[in-house]
Amino acid sequence: MTTRYRQLIGVILGLFIKSGFANAATVPVAATDVARDWDSLYWFLFYVSLFFFVGIVAAMILFAVKYRKQVHKKSAYIHGHVGLEILWTVIPTILVFWIFGWGWVVYKDMVHAPSNAMEINVVGKQWMWQFVYKNGTSTIGDLYVPVNKPVKLVMSSEDVIHSMFIPNFRVKEDVVPGMYTSIWFEAKMPGIHQIFCTEYCGTSHSGMLGRVVVLTAEQWKDWQSGKKIDVDSLPADPTYPGYRANRLGEGLPAEAGQAPHQLSLAEKGKALISAKGCVACHTSDGTKLVGPSYKGIFGKEEKMSDGKVVTVDENYIRESIENPQAKIVAGFPPSMPTYKGLVNEEELAAIIEYIKSLK
Repeated sequence: MTTRYRQLIGVILGLFIKSGFANAATVPVAATDVARDWDSLYWFLFYVSLFFFVGIVAAMILFAVKYRKQVHKKSAYIHGHVGLEILWTVIPTILVFWIFGWGWVVYKDMVHAPSNAMEINVVGKQWMWQFVYKNGTSTIGDLYVPVNKPVKLVMSSEDVIHSMFIPNFRVKEDVVPGMYTSIWFEAKMPGIHQIFCTEYCGTSHSGMLGRVVVLTAEQWKDWQSGKKIDVDSLPADPTYPGYRANRLGEGLPAEAGQAPHQLSLAEKGKALISAKGCVACHTSDGTKLVGPSYKGIFGKEEKMSDGKVVTVDENYIRESIENPQAKIVAGFPPSMPTYKGLVNEEELAAIIEYIKSLK
């Protein structure tokens, strides 16, 4: 084989090895045992594919060079080889059955929740996730669970098909109106893990985000007793650089060597609007989505669907948050759920201040 062809094979091999390492660097962290099992199978498939790709391409190049057409030279007739044909039939067959069996075992572990799993109800709606716990507590956007405890999510949709996907746990399931579906996981890594909706569900599908907040045993006990958890102090997954945009109370990043930035009331309101999922239906730049934009709305008179005119002030905003069906702005659907009990007085003040600041 000439030096040129050896170099070509080397380049192809190098590119695939490099792509493998690059892929390993960007794959989501494995925060459950099932995630680690899936990753093991994934990398096995990757390197088996790499091995056969390099081997086949190298053989093609070798044969193309060795048996290229030459003047006054006739290629020898090659007969079949029974042993070789059996070998390349049996080995791939065994390999395929091995992969199938491996995948089936991991799949069974993923779909069958343990009998002692803690159940949490999930309601998908345009465009937010609502989590309802056995003690009657309800949260929007943030799912609180204990570490090292099996958790089963029993899910349904109020409107269209959504899909719950938690990359760090390697679990995903459609959330369908009119029926219940479920997924389960046992988080092994305390901190914040991203939730996505992976079924296109309308205008603000990309804004239908959430977070799994995995708490230690002590933090979980405190949360269940009604104590406030400092979510910002928890470790967060660096795989998703945008996770801070959804973090409640997150401020601007401090520059190196400087003290952390102190949030103003309006900045806290901005962070809350993102954390509570309001950005899925409302904008701050005048663009209309499912609901009216916040920009320039404070102090303005708005016409309601019943023909009445209302001035947007503090009381109107509060009522719209706690009892959104009381007054519906003309031209918009009555699709907003109530946030009564989900936003405290301090948070209400911050949200109103942020809306006031949008001239």
